[in-house]
Amino acid sequence: MSKDSLFAVLGDDDYLVRQRAKEIFDELCAGFPDDLSREIIDGRADRVDDVERILQEAKSAGETLSLFGGGKLVWINEANFLNQTKTGAAQGSKEALESLKTFLGNLGETKLIFSACPVHRSHAFVKWLQKNSIFEDVAKNEKEDVAFRRLVEETAQGFNVRFGQGALEYLAGKIGSHPRLGVEETKKLSSYLGKDGGEITEQMVIEMVPDFGEGDFFEASEAFFSGKLDWAIDAIDRHFFQGKDARPLLATLQNRNRLLIQLRVLVDGRELDPNQRLGKDQLQRIGQKYQENFSDPSEKTTLNVFSQNPWFLGRLLPLVKKFPTRRLIDLQSNLISTFEEVLAQPKEQHATIFKNLAIRTHSPG
Repeated sequence: MSKDSLFAVLGDDDYLVRQRAKEIFDELCAGFPDDLSREIIDGRADRVDDVERILQEAKSAGETLSLFGGGKLVWINEANFLNQTKTGAAQGSKEALESLKTFLGNLGETKLIFSACPVHRSHAFVKWLQKNSIFEDVAKNEKEDVAFRRLVEETAQGFNVRFGQGALEYLAGKIGSHPRLGVEETKKLSSYLGKDGGEITEQMVIEMVPDFGEGDFFEASEAFFSGKLDWAIDAIDRHFFQGKDARPLLATLQNRNRLLIQLRVLVDGRELDPNQRLGKDQLQRIGQKYQENFSDPSEKTTLNVFSQNPWFLGRLLPLVKKFPTRRLIDLQSNLISTFEEVLAQPKEQHATIFKNLAIRTHSPG
């Protein structure tokens, strides 16, 4: 078979997989100029019958000659049965995929794109695709934070806007580096700037982008450690006005304080300079030096500063100048006391508890 006739794009983020598969589809469209020679098939299946129907549609589309002669361009989009779900693990699905191999091995002038998410990388058909197609695993080729940055910056360029200093990192923190949301929020901010374009500032992101997912408590924690008491109080009020819970906010503050303690130790040990930019290579080099102190360096946890995103640590590093080691350790103790107060007091008092914590933290001495 000719491997350049079959393309496979797999990954764990449906948006990234679809974007990459669409890029390939658009590139191949030049060889299939008329609409009737191109076909996109919805690959989402709820039952084995759906899997059989989808694969048969793809086979029929590929075997049907174009009205203008030559092959066809077929895209099985968003296939969700290359995994261990009930449908994906069913024997009928496996047999349908097995029977498709003969067709895929003799595509001739036809080009077929197979995009799938989520996937189980030990699935027999995934292993077959690795050997018999132009294969791309989006998760392995491009880490999520890198993909987020690339897609958001490409979107910004398309709207003639740019991100100001710190704005892109702040956006990533607020929405948990979610690629699809990053694109949509960039479009929204671009629309706000207007057709003449301009600069997306950190303040615009703060005011116009809602918190999402891992970024649910981003502003409150950013404000808390900013050294700006007024902002900290306002952010805490907004947090509880929106009906958000105290415990996740407390966990976020504690996680950030853990990282600050570790960064402070590295600064005191002259491993890091809070006045200089933190690079990925530098973080990895120092991490290798101290890796024996961590049980699993590959696990992302705030107990291991070297497992964190360099962008995020780069935002935290200047803060250590405001917080001596003793003050950070005292804050850790105060966070424990705050947790006990949260357990003991009614929900209506939680905002006051956190504002009092902020006042104690920002008080001199």
